[in-house]
Amino acid sequence: MSEGESSPQPPSQEDTHRASPSPQKRVSPVWIVPFVALVIGAWLVYDNYSSRGPEITLHLPSAEGIEAGKTLIKTRNVEVGRVNEVRLSDDLSEVEISARMEPEATPMLVEDSHFWVVKPRIDREGISGLGTVLSGAYIQLEPGQSEIEERDFAVNDQPPVAPPGAEGLRLNLISQIGNSLGVGDTVTFQGVNVGRVEEANFDVDTQTMHHKVFIESPYDSLVTENTRFWTASGVDIQLGSEGFRVKVESINALLGGGVTFGVPEDIPAGAEAEENATFELYADEESARQGTFNRYLEYVLMIEDTVRGLSRGAPVEFRGVRLGTVAAVPWNFGTPQADTREKLAIPVLIRIEPQRLGLDANALDLREWRDRFDRLFDEGLRANLKSGSLLTGALFVDLKIDSELEGEYNPEIFADRPVFPTASSGLAQIQNQITALLDKLNKLEVEPILTGLDRNLQVAEGMLEQARQLVESMNTLLDNPETRGLPQNLNQTLEELRHTLEGLGPNSAAYQDLTRTLDEVETLVRDLQPAAQKISNDPRSLLFESIDGADPIPRAPEARSTP
Repeated sequence: MSEGESSPQPPSQEDTHRASPSPQKRVSPVWIVPFVALVIGAWLVYDNYSSRGPEITLHLPSAEGIEAGKTLIKTRNVEVGRVNEVRLSDDLSEVEISARMEPEATPMLVEDSHFWVVKPRIDREGISGLGTVLSGAYIQLEPGQSEIEERDFAVNDQPPVAPPGAEGLRLNLISQIGNSLGVGDTVTFQGVNVGRVEEANFDVDTQTMHHKVFIESPYDSLVTENTRFWTASGVDIQLGSEGFRVKVESINALLGGGVTFGVPEDIPAGAEAEENATFELYADEESARQGTFNRYLEYVLMIEDTVRGLSRGAPVEFRGVRLGTVAAVPWNFGTPQADTREKLAIPVLIRIEPQRLGLDANALDLREWRDRFDRLFDEGLRANLKSGSLLTGALFVDLKIDSELEGEYNPEIFADRPVFPTASSGLAQIQNQITALLDKLNKLEVEPILTGLDRNLQVAEGMLEQARQLVESMNTLLDNPETRGLPQNLNQTLEELRHTLEGLGPNSAAYQDLTRTLDEVETLVRDLQPAAQKISNDPRSLLFESIDGADPIPRAPEARSTP
């Protein structure tokens, strides 16, 4: 090959690649590791998302004791959730809590589930929640029985009275504000706790309290359509025309109040009450009993005497049997009265309640009873006031039939109510007599009496002073050592006398000598009896030996010659 010709050059690698197609690029095995890691991470994320429970929202008035990330939600002391976030609501009226629940707690989140905060509490039932002093407060969940799911709940301040599904009876009670009860107050029947108050709400429009109570089974069968409810104040003290009445309820009612119920004795029990039935809540047992007599006749008493001591609720009796009640004292006092009345009378409204006699309200004919009383008015039925208690001075209305007033009844109407005829009770006459007696006492000359009484008191004081001196003298005499020794000397004398008497016993020598001496004296006396008899018959025999001969002649003594 010549120098001018160039020798052929071997093709380069680049030319070779361009000239022929190149093989596909292979993925490096290094990329498998991140790919697997990505798949595992995605699976973990999905598993974590699918295995976590639902998120719920809780509403409560205060977040006291609640901490995000720490406060637990428990059921039967088993953790079923945890609080994630605590925040205020948009309107700042409450606290909203976001909590994450465990998956197994999903069936518990239904519309009738209850939540409440468990923390240390001190109330009338004792101390509770002491276990949270160290562990902190937690939220208790009470699962419901509904099948409707719910994710938004209100947290109560107190645990529910009865768990969902509990057997029993729920009732509604309506009362005035003065008879209001609190949530948790007991419901008793003859001193036995049979339920509690679940809710208490005040209706502003009607100005009444609405309570919901739960009666536990089997006590729910005690509530019937004629049952009456009244508040139990613990100690009920009443002072009326019948005197003092004291009634004590259970200890729980004594400490915190409550409500009790029963069926009045003079009416039938009736059928069992239905769920959510409504009853009126009375202030006390007497008011509840009065509420039973819902069918009555109204009359007006025109009292010309004093009504001091007569109050609302006083009984109206006929021969000791209660027939009605005083409804108002006075009643419509400003209504004009009939011109035929000589004095201004005080109107008193009374109610005649035939149901008190055991009559059924459904079978009661008030028109017939009205006609019956009109006939009795013609026969002399009258009303007057009597004292029911000397201690309290309370009065009651007594009905009696006075045959002397037969045919003297004149019908009268006062404020659209018939007037019940009355008779003078004699209270005014008694007051006049007492006034006259006091006047006589005031006219008595008390000054001489007081002077004599003062003189008598002075004499009595002198006698008391003498008695005091006598007592002092006696005390001085008794304190004398010689006086104190008298009992001992007397005992010694009695002892010596006893020894002396023992020496005069039948077996003693002195007694025998005395007996012999007495025998000798008796013999001597017996021997002297003839001589004494003779001397008694002829005293001369004491000087002359014999008195049988002639009487002796006294002679003069012979004269003697003197030497």
